[in-house]
Amino acid sequence: MHIIRDFRRRLFFIQSYFQQPRWDTGISPPELIQFLHSHSTGKALDIGCGTGTNCITLAQNGWAVLGVDFVPKAITIARKKASLFNVTVDFRIHEIIQFMNICEDKFDLILDIGCFHSLTPNKKLAYKQNLPRLLNSSGTFLLYSFLLENNKKPFGISEQDIDSIARILHLDQRINGLDSRNKPSVWLTYRK
Repeated sequence: MHIIRDFRRRLFFIQSYFQQPRWDTGISPPELIQFLHSHSTGKALDIGCGTGTNCITLAQNGWAVLGVDFVPKAITIARKKASLFNVTVDFRIHEIIQFMNICEDKFDLILDIGCFHSLTPNKKLAYKQNLPRLLNSSGTFLLYSFLLENNKKPFGISEQDIDSIARILHLDQRINGLDSRNKPSVWLTYRK
C-alpha cells in the first residue's frame, strides 16, 4: 500500500512541474526570512527544493546552499532561476532518502518546506534517523508541514512525528497555522 501511495505521490509531483504548481509561489516564507536575519551564514541543505526559490534567497544572503529534489524539471527550472539571479547554488536531482543516506556533508541549516509530510512512514523513519548526522553541532532544522487531520489526508505530519524528532533534536519553536487553503499546518524549529 505504501509503495502504491509513494508511486502516486511521485507521479503527482513530476506532473505538477509541467505547469505552475500551486505551492511554487516564488516567494520565500517570512519564517525563513526571520531566520536569516537572526543567524550567521553557513552551509544549508534545502530538502525538496523544487524550483529553488528558497535556495536562491539563502544564497543571496551569503549561505552556501545545496538544493535537492527528485523532479528533474524542477531542478532544471531552479538552475535557470539561480543563473538569472546570479547566485551559485549546488542543485542535485536525487531521491531524498537515498541522498541523505549517502551524504557526508554537515549543515548549519536543514530546510524542509513540504517534503517530510509527503513521505511514507518508512521513509519518514529513515529521514529522522539521518537528521542528527547531517546537522552541525549547533545546526537548525526548519520544517514546514501540513498537520495530519484524523487521517483525512494521505500525507502530513503527526504529533508522534513531531515528538519523535524532538527526541533526537531540541524543539525550539512551534507555530501552528493554516495554509493558503485553510488546512492546518505547522512551522517547527529544531536545534541540535
